[in-house]
Amino acid sequence: MSLALFAAKLLAAYLLGSISGSLVLGRFRGVDIRTQGSGNAGGTNAFRTQGAWFALGTVLIDVGKGALAAGLGFWPPEVAGVPPLAQALACGLACALGHIWPVFFGFRGGKGAAVVVGMMAVCLPAALLPLLGTWLLLLTLTGYVGPSTVAAGAALVPAAWWLAAAPDRPLQVGFALVIAALVAFTHRSNLARLLRGTEHRFERVRVLGRWLGLAPRGGA
Repeated sequence: MSLALFAAKLLAAYLLGSISGSLVLGRFRGVDIRTQGSGNAGGTNAFRTQGAWFALGTVLIDVGKGALAAGLGFWPPEVAGVPPLAQALACGLACALGHIWPVFFGFRGGKGAAVVVGMMAVCLPAALLPLLGTWLLLLTLTGYVGPSTVAAGAALVPAAWWLAAAPDRPLQVGFALVIAALVAFTHRSNLARLLRGTEHRFERVRVLGRWLGLAPRGGA
């Protein structure tokens, strides 16, 4: 197969990523969550503005399309010079870019974290435990969703180094670095608000922080 097939798979993955879960579900409800709350099309803003079931549907769609895009990279594998794993990771990344900048919704989408989870479920499933564990630990300690997501993205780098098979380690770590940087970039406004002490906090999920007696600082 030629590299043209690889390019076609990347385009298909990007277009798949452009199908934003919250915006598709919002069409049925007659809402565009980009006009509400934080203005983001991701699962967190879906939860804040539309409730748990709407947010769950959003996350399932976004995780699913990340997994589907990575799977597309693995099939068919006969692309000259591009190993199947590299194709899968590249297609997963293209899907994340489509989610962040969706062509179907005016290039205004979500932040890509759910897509990354779906992608890693296919490309390096063992990394899901440290990734989700980091996110849950920091979320229950601090109540901050965005910064906890950035930290989970960063945790993907050492997880890929530790868990990837030796022949695939440079490729996995390289993509993990790109993903960590992308997640930090899409959450840059959260990090800026955290530094200013104005980042929104989900106090209800800060169960570990309250149990340990950690006093909250700033935020709402």
